[in-house]
Amino acid sequence: MSDQTPRINASYLSNFTNQTVRIAGTVVQIHGSTATIDAQGTVAIHLDADTNVKIPGHVVEIIGKVNPDHSVKEFVSSDFGAYADLAAIEAVVQATHTYRELFYDPK
Repeated sequence: MSDQTPRINASYLSNFTNQTVRIAGTVVQIHGSTATIDAQGTVAIHLDADTNVKIPGHVVEIIGKVNPDHSVKEFVSSDFGAYADLAAIEAVVQATHTYRELFYDPK
């Protein structure tokens, strides 16, 4: 498969260094070109100039590359609003890794 973007949370960052992933979480703060999200743990996001990450308290999904320091460089993002179902998002993350052969080629 090409263009794989496994769904992860903060606990999986170290398994996907230098790979493109999808990570969703609640925006905690935005400071210049960096945001912090809570994705079952704190994650620093290096924002793209065209980012949709603009409102603290909103749930966002980031597609980006995991850096060696476990931050994520945003390629594209979506704002799901303030009332997205984080439990459902986390269930999808867990299913992705429980049945990884259905979602991505493990390295």
